[in-house]
Amino acid sequence: MSCSAGVRPCDSQLITLRQLSYRVSGKMVLRNLDLFVEQGETFAVMGMSGVGKSTLLKCIGGLIQPTSGHVIVDGVDIAGLSESHLRQVRRKIGMVFQYAALFDSLNVYENVAFGLRRHMRMNEADMRAAVAERLALVGLSGTEPLMPSQLSGGMQKRVGLARALALDPPILLYDEPTSGLDPITAATIAELIVRTRDQLGVTSVVVSHDVALIKRVANRIGMLHRGKIVQAGTRQEMEESDNPVVRQFMEGSTEGPIKL
Repeated sequence: MSCSAGVRPCDSQLITLRQLSYRVSGKMVLRNLDLFVEQGETFAVMGMSGVGKSTLLKCIGGLIQPTSGHVIVDGVDIAGLSESHLRQVRRKIGMVFQYAALFDSLNVYENVAFGLRRHMRMNEADMRAAVAERLALVGLSGTEPLMPSQLSGGMQKRVGLARALALDPPILLYDEPTSGLDPITAATIAELIVRTRDQLGVTSVVVSHDVALIKRVANRIGMLHRGKIVQAGTRQEMEESDNPVVRQFMEGSTEGPIKL
């Protein structure tokens, strides 16, 4: 079987999931799921709310352990790894949480510097320069002294991205990055995702039910339905899909196999 089917890892694949399953409280959220993400691409996972998109992201990030299957990140199967070994892999992964998850008691500077203080030996001058560089990348230069309560929702998301980029991870994971944002702010976040990929060469996984965002940022798209990726392909391939689940979701139609 070819590696492009996502069953076995290739040198170009930075993330490979094989027969991944996750069960919680007796419910099978993910079932024998296969997926691969090529180095340097942005792969978007779309699907209805509650289908397991965030669970999938947490498995990739090593935040939860799958019930069974394999999660191969940069050649290392992290399923079943000890916490100490998982910490080493997590250093390669930046996570942008759905609601930014900033520390309310810390200002913007301390939020972005948080990972640097924990993992790097840097003097304060170098740390300030590193934080300023990340904030400039997301268009928030000069916001270091502000508290999260002084930021709009979109600004909080951008600070979250700056924090995720602080350790220069080769992998970024985005959990519903435009949730709760107006269309213009959402478009700004989409542009940042694309710019981050193009300028830094990071490999990204975006999970979202925002079809407009997905079309804008993704090199490839996967449809998560009933615990599996039922189809994956380019934007054009997904838009021209004859799979009724994919077609219904892409069109936002109430008619089709997906029922509320």
